[in-house]
Amino acid sequence: QLQACGGGLVQAGGSLRLPCAASGRSFSSYAVGWFRQAPGKEHEFVAGVSWDGHNTYYSDSVKGRFTISRDNAKNTVWLQMDSLKPEDTAVYYCAARNEGWVAIIANLHNYWGQGTLVTVSS
Repeated sequence: QLQACGGGLVQAGGSLRLPCAASGRSFSSYAVGWFRQAPGKEHEFVAGVSWDGHNTYYSDSVKGRFTISRDNAKNTVWLQMDSLKPEDTAVYYCAARNEGWVAIIANLHNYWGQGTLVTVSS
């Protein structure tokens, strides 16, 4: 089970930190990604982190503004979002896959959290 939270309403230029907590099993050997879905659009890859936290990947739209990190001892992955823009408004999902390396394709992930809504006002 994955549970993402921390979403909310924030003004443009603001920050939010989204935790993704795993329960029921250890995800320490799994890569974890964050995806988002805006109304009327498909899932979009945002950021991913390898099983050991040593490799991270970002979409061009968030590179330099978002940071993904993990603490395997706490079974938790975080997405730090800074300099938020109105176009970042979406439901954000964390997802894990049965592999240690990041994938940017949503269908390659086996476990999904329920999503948390982030709204950025202009």
